[in-house]
Amino acid sequence: MKILRHTDTRFAEQLSQLAAASSLFDRTIEERTRAIIDAVATRGDEALLEFTERFDGAKLRAEQLAVTQAEWLSASVQADDRLRAAVAAADKNVSEFAQRSLRRNWSARNAQGASVGEKFDAFQRVGLYIPGGTAPLVSTALMTVSLARVAGCREIVVGTPCGKDGAINPALLYAVRAAGATETYRLGGAQAIAALALGTKTIRPVQKVFGPGNAYVVMAKRLLVGRVAIDLLPGPSELLVLADDTANPAFVAADLLAQAEHGSGHERVWLVTPSARLVRGVEKELARQLPTLARRDFVQRVLDQNGWLIRVKDLAQGLELANRLAPEHCEVMTRQARQLSEQIRTAGAIFLGPWSPTVLGDYMAGPSHTLPTGGAGASFAGLTVDQFQRRTSVVEYDRAALKKSLATLAAFADVEGLEAHGRSARIRVEKW
Repeated sequence: MKILRHTDTRFAEQLSQLAAASSLFDRTIEERTRAIIDAVATRGDEALLEFTERFDGAKLRAEQLAVTQAEWLSASVQADDRLRAAVAAADKNVSEFAQRSLRRNWSARNAQGASVGEKFDAFQRVGLYIPGGTAPLVSTALMTVSLARVAGCREIVVGTPCGKDGAINPALLYAVRAAGATETYRLGGAQAIAALALGTKTIRPVQKVFGPGNAYVVMAKRLLVGRVAIDLLPGPSELLVLADDTANPAFVAADLLAQAEHGSGHERVWLVTPSARLVRGVEKELARQLPTLARRDFVQRVLDQNGWLIRVKDLAQGLELANRLAPEHCEVMTRQARQLSEQIRTAGAIFLGPWSPTVLGDYMAGPSHTLPTGGAGASFAGLTVDQFQRRTSVVEYDRAALKKSLATLAAFADVEGLEAHGRSARIRVEKW
């Protein structure tokens, strides 16, 4: 990992470069993704099959894109008691958290006595992307599909990559089905997002697309806004640990390694601390723990490219940097961690104290682990169940309430020069 100290002559400049670096706005990725979307838009299933063979190594026919009932049944049979228990435990926490977050219809009387309010309806057909590749994210099924089920979405369509043999990890298939998916397609990458958003002969388009993915998946979502609604921009994983001299170096190192483990190469991890002793301790722990990991080559690549040990002047400067980077996950291992965390306003999720590793949020705590990355946390929040609900305002006036409103309506219509606006209300009261 690279070390950056507040005493370095180029400290401010390097911090600016760190904050600016994001695959969300990489021009090369954008051009490649746009080409994939255009191909799916013009050639449909043919393009999907071509990209599946090119990127996943699987040669399929259009009728093989959809997962069959036989595959669902096989995945269920293969699921052992340990997996079933883990899926059930995570689903319970996620579903209960989501139930508390649902938005509910309401109505009230305004100053003129009219009924005004909101109603919330579940999107009827939603698309959920679940990453596969070197680490099929079984947990993501619970963190996305379960929310759609709790919200009441009738058609829950999943896209996830297959292996070279065309198969999908059976544990992932089991979790997807258990969480409530109604359709699953063996599709990965930007082409999956394009298919969900635009539709093909085989796949009907959805109303909104959800879920995390690599840089190309996130770019596809960004480029398709307007053709389809999206949840947020959740790309390669990130972790910022804000710590003081009370933090355990072994804990910090373990958490940095965990978030670097995903393997795309675009993950980003930072330790931000005023403690020189902690920086040295974390360095030693990284050197000790890394060789023991099965995916150490993936982790090493991330640490080399996007891993930083940053020594700041004090925690105030650390807080400023945390808000500037807007990390997906932010662990606070300091004295009075909860009090300090109140000043963090851009993180996707905050984990307090030494006993709250990010893996709890990844797998089972309750909130969805689908969170904004690449600095998008400054504008986006993480995935919540209400994003599966469509809001509609509801207005109902009676004659008396309309009559009380005429003066206000007339004033606005006159100043805007929109005569018919005012008349549309006045005619009701004057003639009927």
